[in-house]
Amino acid sequence: MLIRVGFDIAFSCPQPVATVLKLGIERGRARDLLKPDTIRTQPNVPLREFTDSFGNRCTRLISPAGVTRLKTEAIVRDSGDVDEVNVEAREVPVQELPDEALRYLGGSRYCEVDKLGSFAWSQFGNVKPGWTRVQAIFDFVHNHLEFGYPHARPTRTAVEGLEERLGVCRDFTHLSIALCRAMNIPARYCNGYLGDIGVPLDPAPMDFNAWTEVFLDGRWYTFDARHNVPRIGRIVISRGLDAADIPMIHTFGPHWLQEFTVITEEIAEEAQAKAA
Repeated sequence: MLIRVGFDIAFSCPQPVATVLKLGIERGRARDLLKPDTIRTQPNVPLREFTDSFGNRCTRLISPAGVTRLKTEAIVRDSGDVDEVNVEAREVPVQELPDEALRYLGGSRYCEVDKLGSFAWSQFGNVKPGWTRVQAIFDFVHNHLEFGYPHARPTRTAVEGLEERLGVCRDFTHLSIALCRAMNIPARYCNGYLGDIGVPLDPAPMDFNAWTEVFLDGRWYTFDARHNVPRIGRIVISRGLDAADIPMIHTFGPHWLQEFTVITEEIAEEAQAKAA
């Protein structure tokens, strides 16, 4: 299947300011891009790409005073498969984890593992280890938090989400991650494109989405506490310990969002062939 993705984002700055973008589709999907996700700016400014410590594509620029517009559109070939489910996947003892997974066990800016340890073990300590325990964590978060865009607050942590019982997808993701890590299960934050493919159309405007990858049985599996069902067509943009590691637009000075449009939709291959 083919998925069209992209965005049209405008923000204003009172003066020129150094900026880092994390808006490029992960390098692992490069061979799937029939049309590359090249970022265009208005006004036209020099861009330089680099890779951060998590392997994410990042772009540096100087945002001029006034309005800067960022646009891209890409065509991604996707398998059309739903997120993989493996109910037999086992937890990996900490002493057997690969070195690169250890960083996803500790606390981070929005995931206070130390504050949630007792709660996590009291809730999930008697659940069968492995996939069953992880799914129990995601079932709990899905049912515990109320989703709503008006609930968004950029400073809400996992503990605050647990207490307030509301949030947006990043809050569902932070609480899920913190509870997994408290159970010694590596978990990391992902954001990217997720369209309404194979599910009823959501009347809300399309947005970027956040979800979780959990390390079980020697590999990373996708879990999503907000939707809590396997979905089709996830396209990862970036990964990190939590949202603090992967801001989409990081200006080293003030900026104000003016416009924000995200595109994620399935397109017919015949239509793409004609367009080509």
